[in-house]
Amino acid sequence: MKKLLMFVIMSFSLSQLWSQGKAEKPKEDRNFRIPLIGETAPSFTAESTNGPINFPEDFGRKWKLLFSHPADFTPVCTTEIMELAYMQDQFDKLGVKLVIVSTGPVETHVQWKKSMETLSFNDRGTVKIKFPLVDDKNLSISKQYGMIHPASNTTKAVRGVFIIDPDNIVQAIYFYPMNVGRSTDELLRMLTALQATSKEKVMTPVNWKSGNDLLVPIPPKTDANSATSVPDGYYSPIWYVWYKKATQ
Repeated sequence: MKKLLMFVIMSFSLSQLWSQGKAEKPKEDRNFRIPLIGETAPSFTAESTNGPINFPEDFGRKWKLLFSHPADFTPVCTTEIMELAYMQDQFDKLGVKLVIVSTGPVETHVQWKKSMETLSFNDRGTVKIKFPLVDDKNLSISKQYGMIHPASNTTKAVRGVFIIDPDNIVQAIYFYPMNVGRSTDELLRMLTALQATSKEKVMTPVNWKSGNDLLVPIPPKTDANSATSVPDGYYSPIWYVWYKKATQ
């Protein structure tokens, strides 16, 4: 009985020491910050299905679309990547480079890519995925882009999209939950709008699409001899909202 009691006491003491050791182990700082609009996009080096990547340097003075995923072989993410693959030519015409980040290892990315390339998504036939799927198994990229945070113990928040301009400045950010697919049409619209507004001092109104009229931030100059005349190509429904007709 005495030996049994000693064993229980020793076991309890060891368990207490073990729990204290675990408690004293420093916790990872999960307060990673999202790079905001107007800030420089964080750079990284990683393996991908297209070989090693240095981001954003390898893409030169191009627009970049950084599209992230919480895991490979997930249904929502698969539909998103397939849709991007079918739209590759449209992004190419805009000079936009697609970069897919997923938290799995590159070996799994390769298998996922091969599987998707056998799929006829929405009966449109098979398609080759030309853009890279980047290895983020260590979550280093997800952390740099603020997608790992205290409120989530999983990678489910790694669902961000970052639009980055030729100067490597973040111009737009989107975040979607795991159960809702992202709108590739909206991403294409945003990129088209950003490129249109970056060329000259204009803005886009609500629901703007390529070919629609643009807004101007200040009223156009009028004829000095007439307070009511308006230069050709401009119009206004009210004094503080001015449009510039789109050039065809």
